[in-house]
Amino acid sequence: MAIIVDKVQKRKDIALACKDLFILHGIKDVTVSKLAKAAGVGKGTIYDYFNNKEDIVFELVNIMMAKRNLDKEKELDMLNTTKAKIKIFFNFFYTKDDTELRALYTEFISISLLTPNQEMIDFQTTCFESYFYWFEQILQEGIDNDEIIPESLNFSKGLFATAKGLYIQSRTTKTITDIEKELDMYIDTLFKLIEVKK
Repeated sequence: MAIIVDKVQKRKDIALACKDLFILHGIKDVTVSKLAKAAGVGKGTIYDYFNNKEDIVFELVNIMMAKRNLDKEKELDMLNTTKAKIKIFFNFFYTKDDTELRALYTEFISISLLTPNQEMIDFQTTCFESYFYWFEQILQEGIDNDEIIPESLNFSKGLFATAKGLYIQSRTTKTITDIEKELDMYIDTLFKLIEVKK
């Protein structure tokens, strides 16, 4: 009797087995042979499940973001203020818990910029839309609870882009050494403008 392989799970298992190599060495210094060895499969098996090593990074980011989102939902549900929720929403860019995902996300961003393909563009678009919708829901809840003014929604894309921009700036220059402090200061200042005065 033939063994039935769950190809979706096998793809995830291979990707997760390769995670540490990407985190330690980055995509440039990792070969498909090393990845196959780490996953305990033949090199041909890697190509049965992935187009290339970039595709493995893509799968890892997908897996890890899905897990992070579930954890983040629980964390956000325990908070009472919009400001606290926004700070937690953006703590991906500095929290120790997300160090590995950030490393892989950085690899993914560089791949997306250097060698974009339609699947990566679609993934980035879907991620942006779902995270942006989630973020807008946090702002809308703050408006509905009379914490922040209705015009706060006008800041949503700008705040979203600012957080990502500060992260990229902190990774590519020496101008931002404490991204948590920068984001907190930015959000605190913004809230002076958008909080409902009582």
